[in-house]
Amino acid sequence: MLRTLSRSAAFLQCAPLVRYSTPRCAYAARMTVRELILVRHGQSEGNVAAEAAARDELHEIDVPARDADVVLSKTGRRQAEAVGHWLAGLSRDERPEVVWTSPYRRARETAEIALEVCDTRLDMRVDERLRDRDMGITDMLTAAGIREKFPEEAERRKWIGKFYYRPPGGESWADVALRVRAVLGDLAEYERRERVLVSAHDVVILLFCYVAEGMDEEAVLERSRSDGLRNAAICRLERDEDSPTGWRVTAYNEDSHLREHGADVTDQPGASDEVGGS
Repeated sequence: MLRTLSRSAAFLQCAPLVRYSTPRCAYAARMTVRELILVRHGQSEGNVAAEAAARDELHEIDVPARDADVVLSKTGRRQAEAVGHWLAGLSRDERPEVVWTSPYRRARETAEIALEVCDTRLDMRVDERLRDRDMGITDMLTAAGIREKFPEEAERRKWIGKFYYRPPGGESWADVALRVRAVLGDLAEYERRERVLVSAHDVVILLFCYVAEGMDEEAVLERSRSDGLRNAAICRLERDEDSPTGWRVTAYNEDSHLREHGADVTDQPGASDEVGGS
């Protein structure tokens, strides 16, 4: 069952007994979320188009649909099936009890296919804050295309830096981190299941880990360069009351399930950054 969430009344439908006047300490006492299983979507047709644009040194990415409607490739569907086999192999007390997903089709398809393979029916809560980064006027452009069409933006990005640069009409990584922090807050206040499967995008999941580990700009950018999230890779966060952030990362960028179940391992650019940029 799909349920679209927002920061207003829709969240109260998930927890009708919660009142905004309830003290923060009472929220913490009632919070039951203990683990987040974060899954990047499988390879999408957009990933394939972005890789082709980088390979051929093009200025534009031939995306087959608007970003929200881009679907999984055949390889991406096999990767999502591998996630389902991995879920099926978890013990009953390790399996997720609810899904929170980006509204973008590639993320929703990944979760749907995985649940079908492991023969599990869960509520699927759609939250627009889990969507991919909005690239604004640079959408569908490679780094070379941005330099050619918007040279002043290329210079501004170089000066400001990758983490804080916000293209006109779009978002910075810092903006996405704010979305992630808001989602974590609502999970703590409203979600009553202990284990949550989150199906989202590379930069979104990377920033979940950034928040959980209390990383700084330099550290998260280095991780992006050296260990960027692969398609259908799995990260896991657990609640940790001794951690300054309240969370700890117990698994990052795990992809053994893909090899075990005959799916290709792909590490392809998404819409979260300029293709061909650094």
